[in-house]
Amino acid sequence: MDLAGKIKGSVDLGEYDGVNKVVLAYSGGLDTSVMVKLIKEVLGAEVITLTLDFGRAEYANSDLKGMEKKALAMGAKAHKFFDVREEFFSGYIAKAVKANSLYQGEYPNSTALGRPLIAKYLVAVAEHEGADAVAHGSTGKGNDQVRFDVSVAALNPGLKIIAPVRDWELERDEEIAWAAENGIPVPASSSKPYSVDANMWGRSCECGILEKPFEEVPEDALEWVTPPEKAPDEPMKVKLWFEKGVPSALEFDGVKITGGVNIVGALNDIAGKNGVGIIDHMEDRVVGLKSREVYECPAATVILKAHKDLEKYVLTREENDFKPAVDKLWGECVYRGLWHNPIMKELDAFVDASQEKVSGWVALKLYKGAAQVLARDSPNALYDPNLASYNAGSKFCQKDAQGFIKLYGLNTVMAGKVAEKAKEKAAVIV
Repeated sequence: MDLAGKIKGSVDLGEYDGVNKVVLAYSGGLDTSVMVKLIKEVLGAEVITLTLDFGRAEYANSDLKGMEKKALAMGAKAHKFFDVREEFFSGYIAKAVKANSLYQGEYPNSTALGRPLIAKYLVAVAEHEGADAVAHGSTGKGNDQVRFDVSVAALNPGLKIIAPVRDWELERDEEIAWAAENGIPVPASSSKPYSVDANMWGRSCECGILEKPFEEVPEDALEWVTPPEKAPDEPMKVKLWFEKGVPSALEFDGVKITGGVNIVGALNDIAGKNGVGIIDHMEDRVVGLKSREVYECPAATVILKAHKDLEKYVLTREENDFKPAVDKLWGECVYRGLWHNPIMKELDAFVDASQEKVSGWVALKLYKGAAQVLARDSPNALYDPNLASYNAGSKFCQKDAQGFIKLYGLNTVMAGKVAEKAKEKAAVIV
C-alpha cells in the first residue's frame, strides 16, 4: 500500500507550503508512530517528536529511551521529552479539584486537562526549534482536535496545525498495514479493539464493544480499577488533608504521605484495588456526537468527593448554592478546549477566593466500588455543636424561631389569603 502516494493524490497540499519543520505530539502509539514517517514522505518536512510524562501508569512500565530510539528510527530529526508531573498537578489538577471539575456531573476531565499542557509544550518547542507547524493524532470526530487547535492558535496563531488522521482521512486498518509494510513497530495494544489515553488523573477507554451502550463494560477494558465484586472483602480507610482546597496529605494504614503527585499516585492504587473509580458515561462531545466513554479515575473520584464534602462544611449556604454554577461552567470550558478563554481566569478568581477557607481533613471508607465519607474537620467549620445540639445546654434559643418563622413565611401566608379571597369572589359571582 502506497499510503503516502494516496494522500498526495487526494489531498490539496498547497496549504502546507512553507512547512519545513514540524513538532509532533508523540505518544508512541499507532497513529503518531505512522505520522513520523508519513509527514516526512508527504510534506518533505523535518519532524521533531515530543513526549510528556504526565504520571501515566503505562509510562512507568515502559522504556522511555526506547520511545526515543523508535522515533529516531522512524526518521525524526530529534526527540524531546519532559517530565511534567509536578506542573500538571499544580497548574491543572489542583485547579480542577478546587472547581470540583466534573463534565456533565460524571467525568473528571482527566484527558481534557492534559491537552492544553501538551499544546503549551508543542508551541514552546516549535518556537525554540524554529518549526513552522505542530502536529497531533486527533480524529475529526473527537474532542482533542478542538483542545489542541484552539490552545495552539491562542498561544501562537502563526503556527500551522496538522492533524493527519483528520485532515488526510486516515483509517486505522490502512495505518496498520502501512506500518507493517514500512517496518514501523507499533505497540501490541494497537491490535486491541480499544482506544486508550491516560495520565495520572485518569484513564479513558473507547471503541470496540464499548461503542454498544447496551452492552456491559467487559473486564478486559479495565486496567486501573478492580471490578467491585472482586475487590477485597475488608474496607480500606483513608484520611485526606486539604490546604486551601488542594490535597496536601494522605494517611492510610498508619502511613502518611505528602505532595500532590504522590497523593494522586497512591490513591489511584488504593482506591483502584478497592473497585472505586469506574465511570461508564454517555457523553456529549464538542462536535455534537454522543459517545459512550469508560473512564477509570480512582484518585479523582475520592479527592473530588472529599473536597466537595469539606466545602459544604466551611462555606456559607449562599456560597454552596452559587459555586456549583461556577464549577459547572469551569468544567465545560475545560472539556470544550477553552483553557485560554478569558472566562477561565475570571472563574478562577472566584474559585480561588472561595478556597481560602477550604482547609482540613476528610476521612473516607473505600469498599467494593464505593467511596463513603466517614468524618471531617476544619478550623474554618461553620458548624457549632453548641448551637446544633438537641441536648440540654444548647446555646440556641428555640423561642426565637417563632418570630423567624412568621417573617420567613409571610409571603406564603399572604399569597394564601389572596387565593382564598379570589375563591370567595368567584363563589359570589356564581
